[in-house]
Amino acid sequence: MNLRTENWQIRLIQLLTIPGILTAYYLWLYHEGTLFSACTTNAIFDCGQVSGPGARYASIGPIPVAMIGLVGYIFIFLLPWLQDWLPIIEENIAELMIGTTGLAFLFTLWLTALEFFTIGAFCQYCLYSAAIVTVMFGLSISYLRSDRS
Repeated sequence: MNLRTENWQIRLIQLLTIPGILTAYYLWLYHEGTLFSACTTNAIFDCGQVSGPGARYASIGPIPVAMIGLVGYIFIFLLPWLQDWLPIIEENIAELMIGTTGLAFLFTLWLTALEFFTIGAFCQYCLYSAAIVTVMFGLSISYLRSDRS
């Protein structure tokens, strides 16, 4: 099953990974202290508390959360092309997309809940990423349903 026009959901998911990759890369550079925050700071938004250098919940062990997002977005971007070389991926692309975007969605829900309930502040760019992941997960569900019919 190569990418065709009837696989528009997969193409759109790949397209959405591009702003996701850029957002995650920016957040990783910000976390590493390479860039300054472009985030508004007020009673609701404070990227420094959420993902900045030294932010308590910006890493899982030694791994920055933004790096996990960057690797995830790149994997989702590459997955449809891997099906051209690996028949097992071609046969299961719908399930693999729902699995990877579903995992990303659950991770995003956990991070957003952490922002809301524990940190008490939001990162605008993290919310952009959460919106992208949510749309990608919805598109994966749509693709799985159309692939099964």
